Parts: sequence; structure tokens; C-alpha cells
Amino acid sequence: MNYGPIVFIGIFLTLASSWVGLILIPQIQYGGLGVQKIEETGRDYPAANFGSAALGREVYRANGCIYCHSQQVRAEDFGADIARGWGKRRSVSRDYLYDKPVFLGTMRTGPDLANIGLRQPSVEWHLSHLYNPQITSKGSIMPTYAFLFEKRKIGKASSPDALKLTGKLAPPSGYEIMPTEEAKNLIAYLLSLRVDVALPEGPLGK
Repeated sequence: MNYGPIVFIGIFLTLASSWVGLILIPQIQYGGLGVQKIEETGRDYPAANFGSAALGREVYRANGCIYCHSQQVRAEDFGADIARGWGKRRSVSRDYLYDKPVFLGTMRTGPDLANIGLRQPSVEWHLSHLYNPQITSKGSIMPTYAFLFEKRKIGKASSPDALKLTGKLAPPSGYEIMPTEEAKNLIAYLLSLRVDVALPEGPLGK
């Protein structure tokens, strides 16, 4: 008996079912997903990153932030992310509409950053944390990103953008520590990460 046609049909059905499950069904479910008009504010969600935030996204990727931080808030039934204050609701597909690639992350050596722009809106805090995490988070194992800053001689007056450092971290007299454009762009990107609106598929608190 020739089993060739049966084997061929079996292989074809296996590949076809995989294609249907992994490509066709997700395309039907999410292929037409678009921005959501928020009635309270009149703005569209999500909004694409432009300018400094878009440049900062590339700094985030180049420095491997994705290896220690995720950007996905789990539902209340699957973890304590919402209880920890990492987000007001679970992450949904629409949140990543403009993200290419999506920085979901693979582990959480540090906290989730999906909503860090709302959770920690202070530029000064982020700059200090980036320069030396021990300033803002004692015991943090995050490496310093001091290479994103530069020491400059103070001119007629100190720059308002200079870090306010004291003790051993303070620069020599007559000098100040200034964030580079890369540091400023990275902070702009982090501040843009806000999951603060309710969606039909993602109500707040769930």
C-alpha cells in the first residue's frame, strides 16, 4: 500500500493548522486594531512617539534596557503587577500599536516600565537614577549609566540642567555634571510610557 498521499495530507494538515492558529486567527482578531478615541480628553490612544521620545527609544534599545525591564503589566489574576502599582490595568495589544519592535522584555531584574512615565514623572529623579541608581534606590543592582553624562566646567553660572550631586558623587569645585542629549532623549522616552486610559478590552483595575 502506498502511504505517500496519507503522509503528505498529514503533513499538509499539520502545517495548515499551525498557520491558521499562529497567523490567520491573530490577524482576524488584531489585524484591524486601531487607535481608540478617548472621549474625556478627545485624544487618540495610543500616540506615536516623536522627537526626543522617539530618539530615546533607540537609546533604550541600544543600551539593553529590555534585558532587565519588561513593558507588560499582567492581569490581576496572573500576578501582583497592578497591586505593586506598576500599572492601572493589564497591558493589551492596542498598547503596542506603534511599537516596532515591541519591548515586552524577557525578565524583571528591575521593575516593569510600562507605566513609568505616570508612576515617576520627575525628570530630576530619572536623571539621578540613570547617573547612579544608588542615589534614588538604595540597594539597586542596576549599573550606573554615567557615560551618558559629561563633566563640564561651570561658566558664568551653573546650568539648571546640571545634576544636584552631593558627597562623594559631587564633581570637583568649578565643575558640574550635565546630561548628554542621549540621556535627555532616554528620559523623554521613559516619561512617554503611560498606560493610564481605559480601553474596551482593558478596563482600569483589571
